Amino acid sequence: MPTADELIALLRLEPHQIEGGYFRETYRSGERISGESLPDRYAGPRSMSTAIYYLLAPGTFSEMHRVRSDEIFHFYLGDPVEMLELFPDGSGRRTVLGRDIAGGECPQHVVPAGVWQGTRLIEGGSFALMGTTVSPGFSYEDYTSGAREELIRAYPGFTDLILKLTR
Repeated sequence: MPTADELIALLRLEPHQIEGGYFRETYRSGERISGESLPDRYAGPRSMSTAIYYLLAPGTFSEMHRVRSDEIFHFYLGDPVEMLELFPDGSGRRTVLGRDIAGGECPQHVVPAGVWQGTRLIEGGSFALMGTTVSPGFSYEDYTSGAREELIRAYPGFTDLILKLTR
């Protein structure tokens, strides 16, 4: 199996300066959805869909954030990751993405639009290669970083994971 550094080179991944980890956009639909046809949470037109490769290595994590579109995660290879989702009603959920389906890991997982999310390698993991598909397509204006203290106040039962998934 390749190493994280080999995958970064082979897939031409770049550091994700905002979220953390490494990524490369692999698809952006040439077709667009007009702003008038989208829900009010969008400020204008969007691509129909986008897709990326996303890699986590030791010392990296996907910070707590939310986007305005549904995001589908696809687990490709490597070690399992844990994802924290925090819902508008004050509840939360921990999901493990990985290949051990019989052991309860998910190879694919959907994060609904507007849900806080963060992801990290399970302790001792060497890397995880995933992909995400976003529809309507991703735009940086749809991304909001989670503020540590605000998230802890709103979701005190998840303080330990919030501390690990925020800066």
